[in-house]
Amino acid sequence: MSAFDTKTRSPSPRRVDRPTPATKQKPAEVRTRRRRFAWRVGLGGLVLGAAVGAGAVLLALAFGTPGPGRLGHLAAAGGEDEPGAESRHAHDDHDDHDDQHHGEGTAIELSEQARKNIGLTLATVTPRDFVRTIAVPGVVVERPGRTLVTVSSPLSGMVEQVVPLRGEAVDPAATLFELRLTDEDLIDRQSELLRAVEELAVVESELARLEEISASGAIAGRSLLERQYQKQSIEAAIRAQRQALVLHGLSDGQVEQIAANRQLLAKLAVAAPPAMPNGSEGRRFQVVELPVRPGDHVETGAPLAVLADYGELYVKGKAFERDAPALHRTAREGTAVAVLVEGDGGGKEEVPSLDILYVENEVDRQSRALRFFVVLPNEVVRDHETSDGRHFLAWRFKPGQRVEVAVPVERWEDRFVLPVEAVVQEGADAFVFEEIGDHFVRHEVHVEYRDQRSVILSRDGTLHAGDVVAARGAYQIHLALKQQAGGGQVDHHHHH
Repeated sequence: MSAFDTKTRSPSPRRVDRPTPATKQKPAEVRTRRRRFAWRVGLGGLVLGAAVGAGAVLLALAFGTPGPGRLGHLAAAGGEDEPGAESRHAHDDHDDHDDQHHGEGTAIELSEQARKNIGLTLATVTPRDFVRTIAVPGVVVERPGRTLVTVSSPLSGMVEQVVPLRGEAVDPAATLFELRLTDEDLIDRQSELLRAVEELAVVESELARLEEISASGAIAGRSLLERQYQKQSIEAAIRAQRQALVLHGLSDGQVEQIAANRQLLAKLAVAAPPAMPNGSEGRRFQVVELPVRPGDHVETGAPLAVLADYGELYVKGKAFERDAPALHRTAREGTAVAVLVEGDGGGKEEVPSLDILYVENEVDRQSRALRFFVVLPNEVVRDHETSDGRHFLAWRFKPGQRVEVAVPVERWEDRFVLPVEAVVQEGADAFVFEEIGDHFVRHEVHVEYRDQRSVILSRDGTLHAGDVVAARGAYQIHLALKQQAGGGQVDHHHHH
């Protein structure tokens, strides 16, 4: 290879493609195309912005104008550089300052309507003695041999009339049934009584005649004496026959009526007892069973009705064996117990100052329960009279009703005691809400004891005697306060 060849084969510079005369553009044309492109981009942005604005208007018409909370969410989604972000941050700082001014989310104001909506009741903090009790399940029962009484047919006969209705209240000694007598033995007894009464009348007339003759000496006194003996014998028979009729179920008045009218008793009125055998004079009986109807034939001793006197009942409690010492101590010392029943509003109503009648001396072999009985006075809550003069009673306590018996086991003195609904428990924390003006301020408290009805709070200075706190409705206030602290509402009023 020659020197010339070497020189001519040295690396040549990089080839640059130049535009052909058909594609080559002048600088002025390039600037014009750039302006047109920018104008089109700007026009597209305006159209897109108009479309977004129209969509926002439609959403506002459909769902309402977004409030401060929605605008805040939109601003948060738009970033920190969005217009108005600084003003919103300033408003949030102002809200934080307001929360700190109200106790950092521990106070809330309730309107009058909100108080009514939650059924708010208040309780005053007052130191008092508290009796710790154990709750024992119980049931209301009849008093054996006292509450219920059966009215039976004294004689065989046909039921002609049933006077009361089932459930009706009847007075003592009121007529309940009318029977047409078919008892042959009763008919024979009545007939014997009538014959004896007639014979007595004849003997008495004869005696009167003999006494006049004997006084004149026309006859011997022996005849008079024999008639006197005969009279005594008839009177003795009449007394025996009267007693026999009474034992058959007739009253003294009915027997006297047979003797006076000289007529057999064809119908018998069966009445309620003059009083229940428990000393409950003056109270009406309630007809709880009517197993007969007109036209039925009943034998002697057949049940006609069952009457009840619910003026006094028992509570049969069922305690555990381990509760026996407390029960015996309460009964021995005469300490009163209380019975808790369901109230109208779903809560518990207390019936205080009741006595334990007795504790049974055996434990149920199946349930292992120790039974005891508490005397429960009853009261009429409704006395309805119909247009035809019938009365229907409704009693407060009814047999079969479930209750609880609060048996005292320990006494604590000078404690802050509040209703259980006044203290809100959240995890390990407990709160009460004190009423200060038109606000409720939350206080964290220490609970020393809690049962189904009451709470004992420590007297550590959080509350003082005379403070007024929310009782019923405290939990709703707690929820409203949590919603306020979480930003659910900006306004501090009308929280519920």
